[in-house]
Amino acid sequence: MFMNANTAADAARAELAAHYDLTPSDAAMEATSAQYDVVKSIIPAPEWASCAPYIRAINAAKKEKDAVILAHNYMTPEIYHGVADIVGDSLQLAIAATKVEQSTIVQCGVHFMAETSKILNPAKRVLIPDSRAGCSLASSITAADIAKMRAEYPGAPVVSYVNTTAEVKAASDICCTSSNAVEIVRAQDSDTVIMTPDGYLAQNVAKLVPEKRVVWWEGACIVHEQFTAEELRAFREDHPGVVIIAHPECPPDVIDEADFAGSTHGMISYVRTKKPEKVVMVTECSMSDNVAAELPETKFIRPCNICPHMKRISLENILWALHSGTEEVTVPEHLIGRAARAVERMIAVTK
Repeated sequence: MFMNANTAADAARAELAAHYDLTPSDAAMEATSAQYDVVKSIIPAPEWASCAPYIRAINAAKKEKDAVILAHNYMTPEIYHGVADIVGDSLQLAIAATKVEQSTIVQCGVHFMAETSKILNPAKRVLIPDSRAGCSLASSITAADIAKMRAEYPGAPVVSYVNTTAEVKAASDICCTSSNAVEIVRAQDSDTVIMTPDGYLAQNVAKLVPEKRVVWWEGACIVHEQFTAEELRAFREDHPGVVIIAHPECPPDVIDEADFAGSTHGMISYVRTKKPEKVVMVTECSMSDNVAAELPETKFIRPCNICPHMKRISLENILWALHSGTEEVTVPEHLIGRAARAVERMIAVTK
C-alpha cells in the first residue's frame, strides 16, 4: 500500500508513542535535569518539557541498541546538549568516528558526514535520522567534475573538502576541513593545488599559502555565502566593541572584516579562551546557541542564517532511527577504499 510522507510520519509517530512514554511529565524533567541545567539560559522550561521525554527515551535507547550519537556543532541545543555523545566539527567527528566502540553510529548532521563515518567504519551500522539532510556544497560537484579539473591542471593534486560525497572523496587525493585546509594545501608537493568544492574556502586558503597556486571549483555553502562585509560593518556600528569571528566558507571580504576566522571548532575555542564581552559568530544559528549555553557571561549577537538541511534532524527522528534502524547509510564497496584513503591521509597530516 502506498503511503505518502505525512502518512509515514504519522505511522512512525504512533509507533513511537506505543513504545515510549513521550508525554511531558515531572519524571521526564527530573530524568533530564542535568542536561537542562546546561541550556536553561536559552531554552524556556515549557519548551524543554516537550523535549525531555524524547531525550530520556533516546538516552535509554542508545544503551539498549549499543549506539553512539555523533552530532555536528550546527545541531540544535536540545540535541547537542541533550543526547549527543560526541560533538564537534567535521574533522573532530571524522577522527571520533575511527575510535567509536559501539556497533551503531547515529550521525546527527548531514548526509556526507554519515557517509564519512561509514567510509571509516564499513563494518558498523551508520544511521542518519533523515536521509534528506543533504548539503548544497556537497551536491555542487561530481567525480566527473574532478576529472575535468585534473585534465585542465595535469599533475595537480586534488584537495577536496570533507563536505563532499563518497564519490568525490574517492576521486580526490586527500580531504581537508576548514580547520586543517591551510596545513593540507601547504603539505602538497605540487606548486599548483586543486581545491574543491568550496570556492570561498579556497580563496581564503590561497591568501594564507601564497607559495602555492590554488585553483578551485566554484561551489559555496548556502549558509555562509549569504554574509556580507557591509553586514559585519553594521554590526560593529550597532554594537561598539563587538568581536566578530567568521567561518572560512564566507566570502573573502567577510573574512577580511572579521577579527578572527576559523573552523567551527576554532571559533568555539576562540570564544572559550578569549571570553569576549560581546561576540558575533558568523556561521549557522545553532552554533551560537550551543556556545551561549556554556558561556552565559558572553553576549551573543546572532546574525541568523539557518541551514535547512541540518534542521531536518530532530529528537523525534533520532528516536525513530534508533527504534527502527531505518535510514541506514551505505557506500558502494568500490568507493570505500579510495574514499577512506583520502580521509585517512587528511587525518594523518593533521596528526
